[in-house]
Amino acid sequence: MSPPLPPPQQFLSDAPLGTRVVVRYRIDGGLTDALGELVERTGAECTVRTRRSDVVIALPLVVAAKAVPPAPPRRTPRMQAS
Repeated sequence: MSPPLPPPQQFLSDAPLGTRVVVRYRIDGGLTDALGELVERTGAECTVRTRRSDVVIALPLVVAAKAVPPAPPRRTPRMQAS
């Protein structure tokens, strides 16, 4: 039997900065996810660096969080046949 998982806020507090994470959190009208590198945290919030921007998430809004494997390498674009 596996040990119980820590609450998501505890996971984010304990995870080393630089860990690739996915964080699900509440927004007006529902939930959303942030996928990227954990780059900063305080006692009240964490920052995830996504492909588009840094996302600052208040820890009380977090409903799930976990480490994820590194992103696969980006594919090179195919050359179009002439």
